[in-house]
Amino acid sequence: MTTFELDDKALTLPITQAARTIAQQFANQQPTPESAERVRLNTLCVLIVNNYLQMMNIPTDLRSSNSWNPIIRMCADVADLELPGIGSLECRPIRLHEQFCYIPPETWEERIGYVVVQVDESQLEAKVLGFVRSVASEELPLSQLQPLEALIEHLSPAPQSLIPEAVNLSQWFVGIFDAGWQTLESLWNQPEFAPAFAFRSRDVMEKIPANQQEPFVRRGKLIDLGIQIASQFVMLIVEISPQIDQQVSVRLQLHPTGSQNYLPPDVKLTVLDQSGAVFLEAQARSADNYIQLQFRGEPTEQFSVQVALNDAQVTERFVI
Repeated sequence: MTTFELDDKALTLPITQAARTIAQQFANQQPTPESAERVRLNTLCVLIVNNYLQMMNIPTDLRSSNSWNPIIRMCADVADLELPGIGSLECRPIRLHEQFCYIPPETWEERIGYVVVQVDESQLEAKVLGFVRSVASEELPLSQLQPLEALIEHLSPAPQSLIPEAVNLSQWFVGIFDAGWQTLESLWNQPEFAPAFAFRSRDVMEKIPANQQEPFVRRGKLIDLGIQIASQFVMLIVEISPQIDQQVSVRLQLHPTGSQNYLPPDVKLTVLDQSGAVFLEAQARSADNYIQLQFRGEPTEQFSVQVALNDAQVTERFVI
């Protein structure tokens, strides 16, 4: 496969500030400049692949990966990403214009595959080039890489229970709701999650005017971003209303809960289209009591909503 063909099939993703910060933190723990640079690049690749798989709704577990273990990072050249119930995926970096990817011998076993990521830090972006299922030498020619579609097919034998079903928003109009999606009133009645500020402000979630003819449905779900915000939940609210042109209006809001008046700074609310590309995105500032996105979609159109803070993220899939 030529460089042109690789570029044509590659997926380009941004190298976020959060990823650079984590990679540098891990690098600073290393005893030599050489090992520091190795760990920094490996960590960037793991985070890039983690982001891609999250977009594709394939569960990952960074903290169970060897690459997230400080002792193993110091002793071995590892860049693995643990996929619960599936196995460990190795994420290997290459620089621009390189035609071979180095695969350390210590990673030749107990891996379900190898993903190659081309890192271009001058552009703050990385290209996920492709993957192979196994290796038998330290040099992997890029010409042997299979496209990313083959990677997703390779991971598809995972138990379906690990990959959440898409929430069917059209069913909301007839009173059928998926587990976890509750009325706002029922969420308010839970003292540990009741918003201290956001829902008491008329400016945050305004009422639908009495003269508005379109019906609307609104439901909320608690999102746990784990240790990133000390197990503090945030609340994702989805409101839908039919439009006269057969489209459906979708409004998304993210709110703090409990005693928190404001969202954690830098928490992101992102809408991804069916291909996994970013469609809309909002990011909380230092004193935002909510963030919001709004768009229209066609019947049967699919999209995902991602709530993310640093390397923690939760993705919900929807179909209109």
